[in-house]
Amino acid sequence: MLRVVISVLLLAIVATATGYYQIKQAMVAPLHLPESQLVEVHSGTGFNQLCRQWQQKQWLDSCWRFQVLAKLDPTLTDLKAGLYQLNPGTALAAFRQISQGKEHQFSFTIIEGDNLRQVLSRLQRAPYIEKPLHWGDEFLGKPLDEQLEGRFFPDTYHYHGGDHAVQVLTRAYRKMESELDQAWQQRSSSSPLNSADEALILASIIEKETGVAGERALIASVFVNRLNKGMRLQTDPTVIYGIGPEFDGNITRAHLREKTPYNTYRIDGLPPTPIAMPSKAALVAAVQPQQSDYYYFVAKGDGSHQFSKRLEDHNRAVRQYQLKSRNDS
Repeated sequence: MLRVVISVLLLAIVATATGYYQIKQAMVAPLHLPESQLVEVHSGTGFNQLCRQWQQKQWLDSCWRFQVLAKLDPTLTDLKAGLYQLNPGTALAAFRQISQGKEHQFSFTIIEGDNLRQVLSRLQRAPYIEKPLHWGDEFLGKPLDEQLEGRFFPDTYHYHGGDHAVQVLTRAYRKMESELDQAWQQRSSSSPLNSADEALILASIIEKETGVAGERALIASVFVNRLNKGMRLQTDPTVIYGIGPEFDGNITRAHLREKTPYNTYRIDGLPPTPIAMPSKAALVAAVQPQQSDYYYFVAKGDGSHQFSKRLEDHNRAVRQYQLKSRNDS
């Protein structure tokens, strides 16, 4: 009887030691990846199934030890479907990453000054995003066209593989609503703007005209002074927007003479919609312009502008900076 007891004890000790060894080996066993890579875990994939898949790819030497470990830690078997960026390291870390649902985050950036067509074009090329939106598609009950121009806040938005483009744009839309509302609440009491929508339109023009960030408020002052005096805005970016995708990079006199809703050389006041996605700084500049007596500005060619109070001074600056640069080229 004693021999039987001793034999059982010895077997238990051996089994325990073997199990401990296997567990210890499982905890440090490497995932044989040559480099970081994206791995998709499909819905319904079980722990043993995933382990075998990795073994077939020769990422794992054996599954048995991980099955033992999973018995002791059942949370490892609760795999979350998704797209994961797995890095060379231990297999246990990879299993934990998937069981904890730490999916890879992709990013999409809406750039300050981009128009809606440009945003949608880049969104269509964004990786692992579902149902890219196109010009004219429905979004929040409205067509994605000029009526939603300027309504998406420039920022970087993160998403997971398989998320819909609508989710990304909705976050950008909500953020612009919030930022615009905050800016409008802080508007100057002397502002000629009648609504937050008008502030958004002006901010988009300021964004497109600004080459040096520190000039935003001064450029805003020129447009506000013109609006207060009943002068036309006469800004090229609105003309370019009105031309649309056909614009070839060259504004002609014919373009300036053509009466379109966006040709601010021919229409009074603001165009009907924004022309680009304005930054927060442009929103603030639109509602809190710098005080000045300027009514004109011309690009110097280095991103900055020459500001003038009188037309004759402006014409002189045009000859100095614009006509000279054309002759030099």
